[in-house]
Amino acid sequence: MVGRLSAVPSEPVTDDVPPTSAPVTTSGLAGERAKRLDKVATLRQAGTNPYPYRFDRSHTVAQLREAHGDLEAGQETDERVQVAGRMLLKREQGKLIFATIRERESEVQLFVSKAVVGEEAFAAFADLDLGDWVGVDGTVMTTRKGELSVQVITFQLLSKAVRPLPDKWHGLSDTDTRFRQRYADLIVTESARRAFRIRHEVIASFRRTLHEHDYVEVETPVLHVEAGGAHARPFLTHHNALDMPLFLRIALELHLKRLIVGGMDRVFEIGRVFRNEGVSTRHNPEFTMMELYQAYADYTEMIAITTELITRAAQDATGTTVVDIDGTSVDLAQPWRQAKMTDLTSAAVGEEVHPSMPRPALVAIAERHGVVAAPSWGTGKLVEELFEATVEASLIAPTFVTGHPVEISPLARTDRHDPHLTERFELFVGGRELANGYSELNDPLEQRARFEDEQRAKEAGNAEAGTVDEDYLRALEYGLPPTGGLGIGMDRVAMLLAGVSSIKEVVLFPTLRPEVWE
Repeated sequence: MVGRLSAVPSEPVTDDVPPTSAPVTTSGLAGERAKRLDKVATLRQAGTNPYPYRFDRSHTVAQLREAHGDLEAGQETDERVQVAGRMLLKREQGKLIFATIRERESEVQLFVSKAVVGEEAFAAFADLDLGDWVGVDGTVMTTRKGELSVQVITFQLLSKAVRPLPDKWHGLSDTDTRFRQRYADLIVTESARRAFRIRHEVIASFRRTLHEHDYVEVETPVLHVEAGGAHARPFLTHHNALDMPLFLRIALELHLKRLIVGGMDRVFEIGRVFRNEGVSTRHNPEFTMMELYQAYADYTEMIAITTELITRAAQDATGTTVVDIDGTSVDLAQPWRQAKMTDLTSAAVGEEVHPSMPRPALVAIAERHGVVAAPSWGTGKLVEELFEATVEASLIAPTFVTGHPVEISPLARTDRHDPHLTERFELFVGGRELANGYSELNDPLEQRARFEDEQRAKEAGNAEAGTVDEDYLRALEYGLPPTGGLGIGMDRVAMLLAGVSSIKEVVLFPTLRPEVWE
């Protein structure tokens, strides 16, 4: 109900008041922290707990805005609400204080009048600092400029911020500090909050789409006896009770395919995987993968569902299927290109490249293009290295690169038309790999031979090569039906849709060197 309150301030209701608190400089951090600690001590001496146990809200700030967003300017109501949030701005004008609190992504103004709250409470509110969490009980109103506000009747300090906030207007300029102190970054950096909103929506969208396609979400072990399912260097740990070494998983694949053997014909998992590799704008030692497996399918179905998952996620997370990639506008709703790795590489180097060629011929081509061939590389690995050196960075619009050599695809079926290649694809967007899928190898004899090749490569010094997983081979002997498999890097999809160039922008707490404490 809209109406006049009995306690109406004599001052004009306007929020056009400059802030009274200047940003605290780094040099004054110790002094400001000491001042705030003194306030904590004073509150406790007065019998006030600066860190109470709870606060009961009637509305979130978002719900308040939704319910009263159409309130006309200059209106006051008698509707009582209880809301809470972190105080980001505070400005005083005589017997009025205007403050802004934020809860999640929504903000609302607090209107504090000495005539309503009383002199003592007014002074206590004025003594609050930016960064403090506060809960208020008051009535809904709008200022003359139309700013939705809560006229405070009572308030409670919910958590005293001892450390001052970074400068709201300039944020955290040092990227290392942003990633190390993500809690502070999220308070002051809107682009960071946006990136993680998008990440959340992407994962939620994937789940919705897969549930619609009758996939069952499962959880598989993080600790593995064998590190398999990908070419990567694993993290090693030790289980004390069983006195045995274990690996943090480098992929989700082999346990999920065991479930297909068991009769769960459509499964997926979204989970953390761990690879003991370098840190870069594209790589973090722990990252999030989505893997799915579908019985009776091959890699063509995997291409189709990859397109659907990412396109729907773009629409759900950003409201559009158009993304900006290095200054180029790309509509993900358009058909995505498909091309063989050998064809793309041959075109880039100006001569035929294929794993069926004699190794010396491929080594010579590689050297002409700056690729130094390791003695252990076969012709398939040489093709991959040439592709990465000459083609990968140029794949800006979505491109499914197909036909990977057998040597680099130990879990994929041989191409039904070319025994040197596999029915495998990788999706590249913006020069980055986002997805990897294939028709799954389900012949236990051929899989054993591939594993043994991997084992020999590992013994020859390739730390990323796999080993012979006897339990997985036993599972295959029970019969794996024709199966299509897919893995998508969720962090890289979030990077694409958020328009950021570093994986650290979409990982809440990226791996960094230890901080040096003075």
